[in-house]
Amino acid sequence: MQMNLEIRRLRKDGRIPYDLLLLADETIEAIDRYILQSEVYILERDHKAAAVYVLYTLDADCVEIKNIAVDEKLQGQGIGRSLLEDATRRATIDGYKTIIIGTGDGSIRQLDLYQKEGFEIFDIRKGFFIDNYPAPIYENGIQLRDMIMLRKQLT
Repeated sequence: MQMNLEIRRLRKDGRIPYDLLLLADETIEAIDRYILQSEVYILERDHKAAAVYVLYTLDADCVEIKNIAVDEKLQGQGIGRSLLEDATRRATIDGYKTIIIGTGDGSIRQLDLYQKEGFEIFDIRKGFFIDNYPAPIYENGIQLRDMIMLRKQLT
């Protein structure tokens, strides 16, 4: 389902939508490690942030989607796909050659979506969720252990 959504960059003095970001990252401390060096893009509905993604520059050629989240009440409506398309479009316009994203080894829906959008698995960061979070994280009844890294070449 293709949706016509307006996604805008959050101003540097704008309120960071931690409530949404926490849907995709476990702690505010983890978010704070990248958020101030990133560009934050939000989709608003009724003057409230309904979805968000974060782009973090790795180098002149590569940008990473550090966080992508949709309000739980709005999931399953194609908004996540629209966010990925918007991130890819912006990265291409900004001259990046590659866009990457990581997700947990139990994140079945995300892996499916990312691969359908042209991302390919290129690395597995073994023990990422064990080493970087104080408590176990579960998704789909599976304890997350490894970070699956995917990339998409931009034209």
